[in-house]
Amino acid sequence: MLAEKVTDSLLAALDRPDLQSLSDRIVFDLSPRLHLPFTVSADTIVLGAIAFERPDMAPTLLRYALEWGFLLQGLPTHDRPLAAIVAARVAALFHQLDCDTPTLPAGLEWLHDFAADQPPSASRVTALWPKLTQFCPEASVSVVEPALLLARLKPLWSCLAPAEYLMADGGDERLSIDPETGLNRYGCSHRPRPWAVTFSSSTASSLSERGYLGAERARRAFLLDALHGTPAPRAREVSCLTVKDGLAALYGLDSRDNVVLAASGTDCELAVLAVGLMRARGAAITNVLIAPDETGSGVPLAAQGRHFAAETALGNSADKARLLDGFPEQTRLLGIAIRNPDGSPRETKALNDEVRACVMREVAEGRHVILHQLDMSKTGLVGPCHDLLAELAGLYPDELTFVVDACQARLAPERVGMMVRSGMMVMTTGSKFLTGPPFCGAVLLPQSQVEALAGFSLPEGLSAYFNRCDWPATRTPDRLARDGNLGLSLRWQAALAESEAFGAVPRTRIIETLRRFELTARDVIARHAALTLLPVPSLERARIDGQEVWDVVPTVFSFLVNDPQDAEKPLSLERARALHRWLNADLSPWIAGEKLAELLCHLGQPVPVPHPALGGDNAGALRLCAGARLVSGEPSHAGLTDQSRLAREFADIRRAFAKISLILAHWDRLEAADPVPRYAPHSHFSRKSLVS
Repeated sequence: MLAEKVTDSLLAALDRPDLQSLSDRIVFDLSPRLHLPFTVSADTIVLGAIAFERPDMAPTLLRYALEWGFLLQGLPTHDRPLAAIVAARVAALFHQLDCDTPTLPAGLEWLHDFAADQPPSASRVTALWPKLTQFCPEASVSVVEPALLLARLKPLWSCLAPAEYLMADGGDERLSIDPETGLNRYGCSHRPRPWAVTFSSSTASSLSERGYLGAERARRAFLLDALHGTPAPRAREVSCLTVKDGLAALYGLDSRDNVVLAASGTDCELAVLAVGLMRARGAAITNVLIAPDETGSGVPLAAQGRHFAAETALGNSADKARLLDGFPEQTRLLGIAIRNPDGSPRETKALNDEVRACVMREVAEGRHVILHQLDMSKTGLVGPCHDLLAELAGLYPDELTFVVDACQARLAPERVGMMVRSGMMVMTTGSKFLTGPPFCGAVLLPQSQVEALAGFSLPEGLSAYFNRCDWPATRTPDRLARDGNLGLSLRWQAALAESEAFGAVPRTRIIETLRRFELTARDVIARHAALTLLPVPSLERARIDGQEVWDVVPTVFSFLVNDPQDAEKPLSLERARALHRWLNADLSPWIAGEKLAELLCHLGQPVPVPHPALGGDNAGALRLCAGARLVSGEPSHAGLTDQSRLAREFADIRRAFAKISLILAHWDRLEAADPVPRYAPHSHFSRKSLVS
């Protein structure tokens, strides 16, 4: 049988879920007659045993072959020489991302040439041509006009990369993958990571195979568009407009013009403030945030029109906290707490009363108020209530701009569409409940605001964050570039793939699944004496078309963990962050003989919560979260019934909390070592047969 003949390294290569997802036309020829690592045609990729003499190079060689095969299918015969260079470039950057392959074997040193920021010279390509084309019988045996090929590809060079590489671009440094760990600063990957237990959707998630393929399909569409002659900026723009079409369809909006694309929920705040300036007609702005400590860390700066990081999503350097050009200095930021000083949630009436008084005071001063409704916070809180918004809208129709901060995306799309049609802006993301990659945001605009933008000039400083296609086409904001954020469009396409799968599940089954998650979460946390569940408020939401909707079910469960060195106190924020890191790390080198130690568990990052036992310091509340994938499943679950899949998911919750107990029992040893999360546990690439 083939499974008995194939080498261990071949199995290791195909055990990579990002490669598995793309491997639909591969056959094997392990006989000595195939002396090349692989051969590629427009129909088939034939892999030979010689490709796997260096096990650590097997993934790179396979990725090279896969890119060749795709390009040979998509390019006309006269353009096939381009495939050699593009495939080499993609394979080189794929290899660069692979922390397990630090050196290159003889014969593959050319990968260094194609990993550089600029294309190799024409003479170098000519010299390398026999090596690049030896794998492809359909490629020309001699390179024709290498200078012309390179001239065509040079404007595209930064975009010739694997999907996981491109998805780390067009945001900020938090998206960058650490080559030592294979993870970004959120502790997740742009490659699928199905072996990890993941309930982290209130922060960020690693891609599933479904999300990865959604991004890869968009990358391929962009690449073929550009290789067929569309200028690179226009091809990137088209990729973003396709996302806007998808979002308009998801939320039932009139057109793509109702969507402003933004690299993150924080970038959304800049767009919201710009729209507020339009509506204010010269009046000073007061921006009212609910629970600014439970939203993004840069939100308070962005809500004042200030740079919130050292670099913008479009790669521009920024002076953090400096005002963007065109935004007024006199914008006032007011934050209203959603928790009491002891950390408990505020009563709805108390929160509403403070918001009402705040708005009335600011309007009386002649200021225009942008009022946020938070739905919901990082720990699942909502406020102020919808009735108060309706009351204030009746009192101050022109002095108030409403925006719903729904960046957790834990609202049903049909409810979001109703909010937008009622005149509210809504901020959303694909990176939380939808479990897409970090850094994909959007502001959904009511039609009246879309039309009003036609006569408004956006603040000049927005050109560092947005392209023209991100905004409605009903206006011509000449300060914004004619281009598109390709990384943002791929991240959104990954999220939209998850949204499509979620939306295909019957409504009753969605609600049933989330109810079962709620019961399991409460039960598991209650069974651990060292854990304290924070209050989970009920979600008062109206029925839609007479039916209950899934967004009435709580999906975020926040809990404190007793400090193992002082059981009378919860873990402080910093110590909770350490626990969060160790959950996502393979601890087997420090905790021998415990199979659970190597399990990778990714929960929502700790959120600061006031606690009287810490003398003014914040406790750190970890979060167990349900995301769209819990309902729709993942491709890695293929073959399981819905009941058996959910049983495994709920068993994974119990295993994650058992690992918390294991960490608490070995805290001193782990604190000294401070293990680092990684893409996979040490034993992941075990020998398992993928062919039989």
